[in-house]
Amino acid sequence: MTTIGRLWRQYVPARVSELLALVSVTSTCMLFLHTNNLQSQLAVYTNHLDDATQHHSAAGSYSRYWSRGDGSSEGVSSNSRIGSSGSNDESPRHKPKFGGYNLEEFRNIDPMTLNNTGNHKKLTLVFNRVPKVGSQSTMELLRALSYKNGFTFHKDRPQKVENIKLSVREQKRLVQLVDVFRPPSVYVKHVCYINFTIFNVSQPLYVNMVRDPVERVISWYYYVRAPWYFVERKQAFPELPLPSAMWLRKDYETCVLTGDRECQYREGDERPDFAQLTEFFCGQDRNCTGFNTAYALQKAKENVEKNYAVVGVLEDLNTTLTVLEHYVPRFFKGAKHLYWNEVQRFSKVNRNIYKPPVSEKIKDIVRKNFTREIEFYEFCKRRLYMQYAALNLPIE
Repeated sequence: MTTIGRLWRQYVPARVSELLALVSVTSTCMLFLHTNNLQSQLAVYTNHLDDATQHHSAAGSYSRYWSRGDGSSEGVSSNSRIGSSGSNDESPRHKPKFGGYNLEEFRNIDPMTLNNTGNHKKLTLVFNRVPKVGSQSTMELLRALSYKNGFTFHKDRPQKVENIKLSVREQKRLVQLVDVFRPPSVYVKHVCYINFTIFNVSQPLYVNMVRDPVERVISWYYYVRAPWYFVERKQAFPELPLPSAMWLRKDYETCVLTGDRECQYREGDERPDFAQLTEFFCGQDRNCTGFNTAYALQKAKENVEKNYAVVGVLEDLNTTLTVLEHYVPRFFKGAKHLYWNEVQRFSKVNRNIYKPPVSEKIKDIVRKNFTREIEFYEFCKRRLYMQYAALNLPIE
């Protein structure tokens, strides 16, 4: 028995380790093959990207891009600069200046009435970034500006599950964390607005970005299906299961037309995919969670007016950077020059080449359920242009 036991201890562990190694190698190979196959399939879409973009109908379009067409990028190309084209064509490449607003009606507004920066004594900035609105590019811009403008930059670590709604205890912990940072400092995290004052802590400045709500959910839909996205997630969190090939191949148009639950946007629903833009601005209140509700819309507007120094618009990044520079100079001084001087560095962050074009017919179907989300987006656009006009700067 002694000899047999000794042989068992020597032989079996070695075989087990070899078996585990074999399984690991096999799994890696299967993942690579699966990803490579998906890349080949999705790449077919991209061959038609430019042609499809150029033939999009202008009818029924609520808000179009005037940069690089498909809106698949988290960043924006240099073509999105104000004044890059004098054309009145409302195609994705040539959207009217300032979203069609007449800036002259805002010229007599006192900029101080639109700048709540002075109401916040502590120079701590919170960027509670909304996914797929250029937030990754903005975050990297803030990181670069931290060296030039002398403030500290902090960001949340990647999470296995991104929780934007926190318990009271979690809110208090985050508030205490941010309060410890020595001003001037910036904190970046995917999280709904938090009222610091209920925890007896000075309210920080807030900034954020918005994007056409329907374009944003389409961008998110294909972002989580991009091969590099789930491979990176698997590498960071090996215990996460791989998505099915059927789910990965499902296109957005089919998803909408077949009534798939993932692409049905029903008022009051709690969604796991960050489809609700207003939720990030409404806050941690339970009533903020329902999709496209009157409560979330109203509370989001109130918080923007009171607590957000600037809410930028992805489709008009040039105006956004100008307003940020003037209303929050301590953090954004030189932002415009830095961005356009290194545009290739910032505009390609998280760009998704696997996002195919989606027809305006499908977008119009989806927009019918985004009424309040679109109203909030327009509210933020109008506020941004009011802030810009009040500065009385020469139009570029």
